[in-house]
Parts: sequence; C-alpha cells; structure tokens
Amino acid sequence: MAFEFELLHVDSKTGARRGRLHTPHGVIETPVFMPVGTQASVKTMTSDELKDCHAEIILSNTYHLHLRPGEDLIAEAGDLHSFMNWDRPILTDSGGFQVFSLAELRKVTEDGVEFRSHLDGSKHFFAPETSIGIQEKLGSDIIMQFDECSPYPCDHARAKAALGRTLRWLDRCMKAKTRDDQALFGIVQGAFYKDLRIESARQLAQLDLPGYGIGGLSVGEPKEIMYEMLDEIRPYMPENKPRYLMGVGSPDCLVEGVLRGVDMFDCVLATRVARNGTVFTRDGRLVVRNAKYAHDFTPLEADCDCYACKNYTRGYIRHLLKAQEILPLRLNSIHNIRFLTRLMEDMRAAIEQDLFADWCEEFFARAGRGNW
Repeated sequence: MAFEFELLHVDSKTGARRGRLHTPHGVIETPVFMPVGTQASVKTMTSDELKDCHAEIILSNTYHLHLRPGEDLIAEAGDLHSFMNWDRPILTDSGGFQVFSLAELRKVTEDGVEFRSHLDGSKHFFAPETSIGIQEKLGSDIIMQFDECSPYPCDHARAKAALGRTLRWLDRCMKAKTRDDQALFGIVQGAFYKDLRIESARQLAQLDLPGYGIGGLSVGEPKEIMYEMLDEIRPYMPENKPRYLMGVGSPDCLVEGVLRGVDMFDCVLATRVARNGTVFTRDGRLVVRNAKYAHDFTPLEADCDCYACKNYTRGYIRHLLKAQEILPLRLNSIHNIRFLTRLMEDMRAAIEQDLFADWCEEFFARAGRGNW
C-alpha cells in the first residue's frame, strides 16, 4: 500500500500512541513534529540541514504556493519534492486556514470562497475541487480537505454552519480526488463547542479516511480550552488512523497533545522565534539576544547534538544577532527544529516503555507550563 498507519504501542497509563506511517516517500515515526515550509522552504534551512535535524516530513502551503509561483510551474519541475529538493514525505494543507485568516474581502458561499490575494489584491476563487486540484499538481504525500475554520470567539450557530459546510466540502474533496498515491485527511471542526466537536469527529470516523486532522484550534483561545476539546473528541477518533493537530508546535502543547493521543503536529513557531533571537531548551525559552549572554561561551543547550550547539556559543550567536548578521537566524532555526525532533524522539521512547506519565512529570517539573 502507498499509505499505511501502524499503531505500534499505546502507553498503558496515559493512552499516548506510538505509531509508524508509511508513505510513497518514506516512513514516518509518530508522534512526529513537521517543520513548516510555507513557500516550499523551511525558512533559512536547506534540505540537508533538515535531514541532519532528523526531520522526517515537512509541510507546505497550498494557498501560498498557488499564489506564488503557481502549481503549474511546480508541476513543470516534476512535483514539489523535485522543486524544493526534498525526497522525504510532504504534507500540504488545503489553503482553507489562510483563505480565512489572510485573504482580504473574502466571500464565502456553498460553492467555495472568493477572495483577494494578500500579496497584490488579485481576485481568486477556491472551491474544494480547486484545493484538491492544486494539491494533486503539487504531488504531496498527504493532502488536506478544504474546510471552513471558525474564529475564536464565535457563537454556536456560526460554528455549526461552518461545521456543516466543512462536512459537505469534504464529500466534494473525496469525489474530486483522482490520485491513488496521495492520502486525503478530513478535518474535525466545531470551534469550542463540545457537541459540535463530537458530532464532527463521529461523522468523519464513519468515512474511514486515511487520517484525520483536528483544525480550528490554537487560533487565539486559552490552551486549556484546546486541551478540553482534544479530551472531548478523543473517544470518537479512530484508533487505527493517524491524528493530526494542525498548527500547534510549542513544546508544552506538543507534550499535552501527545498525552491526548495526537500523532502529528506542525507549526511555524520554532523558526519564527528563532529569527527573533529565541531558542527552546529543556528549561524553557532562552532569549539569546539578551545582554546577560554576551560573555556566555556555552552552547545554546548543553546536551543538544545539533550543528549550532556543537560548534557555536551563546555569546557568539548573541554578537551576530546584535550585528544583524544572517547566520544566527540559521543557527537558532537549526537548534529549534532539532530540539523539537529530539523532543518527539524522547516521547516515542518513553511511550514504548510505558513511562510516558513519568516523563511528562519530569518535563514539566523542569520547564514549567508557562515558559514557552
């Protein structure tokens, strides 16, 4: 099979899951964090650097690649793998979230969404069939349905209407899909209402899709609400299919998500804060541009095996940041991506040994829950 998910082990105390996802471009060990290459590039990093950081799969964005350079040009290059020199798995999101969060003057109808580009104001139209067609030309391994993402906050009626439309659009996505070498994931919606989230999860589970995204979270709500929604839908998510929490990537949220049975995550946070001079450590965030690190000649993190930590010091990276050099943006990004892939490796090992509850207790005792 081109796409298959194996559930290898479930932690006996927490229910955290250890799995393995087979795709046409390689095997993915789960739980997994996916670095985000929005425009067919994880910012400041090369493909080889991503591999050195043990990245197994990356995410690219349908909305952005459609606007620039266009899916036809990427198809002319072979596909997205060839275009960006990445021979491992790729997931593309549908563009739905970007249409609703970035596009100007959008108009939503049952047919789809008419919107103006955030780049130049040009008019575009995305329907479920449009999104699937673009993703098929991109040639990613995992493609996402086109959905309607509810904002935070929103009332129950609006959330219910968006959920209904998302389910109807999924049916159109399934009918539009023509490639057998791509796995289509549906997306659980329902905003911050338990009844809607459960309804969405139940209806999606009946469709026996290759995998399931969880959308419409981490859009401004308190983290506790996100965790509550994950708890609510967990009993209704198919055990034998991967679960993907979309747009979530702070270390504490990754741990809390795995605790709630999530298998896949993505977020731009790691590289975004890196470019602002902030790195992740097991003790929480470290703002390396701060003056107190000027004479600190230790690595960003003592036990980290990334290229940045093996070769450079906090004091040197701070100097480069103050001098507005490009190199520290790359070094911090390398460290943060490797930090998250190591975090997932450690969680996988703990789950395999039925020690995940103890591992989580130690993680939060050291880093706290509010330091990210």
